[in-house]
Amino acid sequence: MPVLTSQRDIERIATVALAEDGRLDITSALTVPPRIQAAAVVEYRSGGVVSGLPYAAEVARACGCKIEWSSVEADAVYPGSALGIIRGDLADILRAERPLLNLLQRASGIATLTRTFVDAVQGTRTRILHTRKTAPGLRSLDLAAVLAGGGQAHRADLSHEVMVKDNHWRALARSGTGLDQALAEGRKRGMRALYVEVESMDQLELACAAGATRLVVDNQPAETVRAWGQLARERLPGVEIEATGGVTLLNVREYAEAGADFISIGALTHSVTAADIAVEVEM
Repeated sequence: MPVLTSQRDIERIATVALAEDGRLDITSALTVPPRIQAAAVVEYRSGGVVSGLPYAAEVARACGCKIEWSSVEADAVYPGSALGIIRGDLADILRAERPLLNLLQRASGIATLTRTFVDAVQGTRTRILHTRKTAPGLRSLDLAAVLAGGGQAHRADLSHEVMVKDNHWRALARSGTGLDQALAEGRKRGMRALYVEVESMDQLELACAAGATRLVVDNQPAETVRAWGQLARERLPGVEIEATGGVTLLNVREYAEAGADFISIGALTHSVTAADIAVEVEM
């Protein structure tokens, strides 16, 4: 499993976020006298789980400001809580404000939604996972936010785990290569995670016979996850069962109680509602 967040990636995302606003804040140049020191409170108006702090801090640093945090990553805070104070020249704070908030709002929204799903399956063995349905260029931010919300890591890229999906099944059929051959080659290359998406009993039988480490049951009702999971564990003791597709807060516990070891949810990152977080300048 690759490292989901690195300082290099934090700096890259902060740099891109600032570059989108151009080289000059012309409005501040026209209205803000130089070298006016100020402080601004970062307020979590909606309340929820906190995430994105390292990214926001890097945006501030790149603008010549500093944030003194009163919260830490993964904190759950009440509406109206102050997350920290930004200090620096007023013009620099205003330049940092929107890129900083964009990252904080997205990450905290993801973390808060993830925590809601995690709470919904509390008391079961099921773990909530992210998917690769992330915003282009922001994967490390998105996945770190899922972890802050109590979710767990799935594959973060295409290099570290095998994941045979529907189009790969079609490719195998066209080439005449068996699933068992493909997974055996994966083992030779050092792959320990051999995940296979199954959409039928025939695929389930083939995946178990080939020695898959996890079966990904896609777009099936909870009762099917239960039945297929029981059969798969008889065929291949120790195999993991992951449910995905069509999972919502209304039915996630049904899938957990059906015996899914993991539930992966694309909506955590592809349909996030931004948290309501604001910067209030005090002069």
